[in-house]
This record gives sequence, C-alpha cells and structure tokens, in this order.
Amino acid sequence: MSRFQAPMKRRNTGKGHYYVDANGDRIPGVTTILGDGLPKKALINWAANATAEYAIDHWDELGDMKASERLKKMQGGRYGITDKAKKRGTEVHGYADRLIQGEKVEGVPDLLRGHVEAYARFLDQFDVQPVVVEASVVNYTVGYAGTLDMIADILDPRTREHVRILADIKTNEKGIYGETALQLAAYRYAEFLSEGDGGEERPMIEVSHCAAIHVTSDSAELIPVTAERQQFLDFRYAREIRRFDAESRDLVGAPMDPPRETTIASIEWKEAK
Repeated sequence: MSRFQAPMKRRNTGKGHYYVDANGDRIPGVTTILGDGLPKKALINWAANATAEYAIDHWDELGDMKASERLKKMQGGRYGITDKAKKRGTEVHGYADRLIQGEKVEGVPDLLRGHVEAYARFLDQFDVQPVVVEASVVNYTVGYAGTLDMIADILDPRTREHVRILADIKTNEKGIYGETALQLAAYRYAEFLSEGDGGEERPMIEVSHCAAIHVTSDSAELIPVTAERQQFLDFRYAREIRRFDAESRDLVGAPMDPPRETTIASIEWKEAK
C-alpha cells in the first residue's frame, strides 16, 4: 500500500506539470517513472551523435570561442533538438484535443499543418467518438499518477464495429517505442480518473484495446499496442528500479573508524635508484 492519500491534483507549471496528493506530497508521474526506470541505450548513442553533428554544423562559430565557452555550447547543443521536438509534440497535442472535441482549428503554423490535416483525416476515417480527452489518472495502491490523451470509441477496421480504446498520441520521427506499452498499461490499470486539473475522481473506465496514434506531417496511423497485466507488472518493476536508483546512495554508509590505534611503525619511503 502506498503512502499517498486521495484526492490527487494535477499542478501545471511553465515547463510542464506534476501531481500531488491530499497532503501535498508529490506522486510520481508515469512518464517520469519510465524515464528514470528504463535503460536508454539508444538515447546514449543519439546524444553522442547529436553532439558531434552540432560541432560539425557550428565549426567556425565554435572555433572563435574560448575553450570553456566552446565546451559549454557543445554540451548543450543537443538540447536544442529535443526542445524543438517537445514543442512540436505539445502543439500537435493541443490541436488534436481541439479537433477531437469538434472545435474549429484556425491559424495552424505551416510547420504543423501537415500533422493537423493528417490527424483530422484520421478522426474521420476511424469515426472517432471521444469518451474522455486529456484526463488525469491515479493509482493510490501502487503509487503513481499520469495524464492520458484519450479514451474513445473507434471503428475497428476488422469488424467495422465501434470498440473502446485507450490511445496515446506520438509525434516522434522514429515511430512507436516499446515502452509505450508500459505507459498505456499504467493508464489502463489506474484506479481513478479525473477530468480537468481538479475534477472529481471516478473509477477508471474499462477499455477493450490500447493503441498509439503516430502523427507525422504525412499521416496519422493507428498502431495497436499490447498493454495487458504483464505489461502493468513490468511497469511496476520499472517503478521499483527508479525507487532503488533514488535511494541507492543511502545504502552506502560512511567510512568506519578503526577499533584501535595502529602500532605499526611509520613507513619510510626510499627513492628508487
């Protein structure tokens, strides 16, 4: 049993959001747990390559700087790429939320127009009927919270009948990563759901399937994702790895004093001949 107490509240900040319980204690978020609890082998290689690419693309500019300034620029170069990707993802999510709720979308930047048009086609092609959009979920027993993109009824291409799915929108260029299964499983097996930042909690809505919606400038594809009890268990393993990593320093104590003073004579060092 976790130590968190209902109700959960989502707190928005300039850079994102976090979750607190009734006592004001922070509840770990699903994406934070996965970010800290799963190895990121591909990310290590990407960081090295992105830093090298930044150095090549800004070679002349870097050459005119002091060594310490050059190092700082190179160390932070890759973050410009991730910041742009995060900003694009946030903006696409915003337009997607408005579209699925039937709002009219205008003034879309040229850079995002393809994404928005692709998502609009997707909503029409699958006859997407929203049940819940952008809702917070929490599991007090395990101890985590998160924000799901949508629960919706869509036309199943295989049966031509509507099925209820839990879906997460992804905009990265590389496609859908396996950890999305753990993310969706955490949402699916949450205990409670609330709409808005302070909405009343109600039992989590059951769904038949989970999926990712991969939105690019050319298309929006529905990607089935296995997010069952086993994946929920795997998510809980990741949560425990994160907990261990955060607490591991406390497992190592301070050096111990010897039980008695030494009686060994001082060592005399001789110079090598």
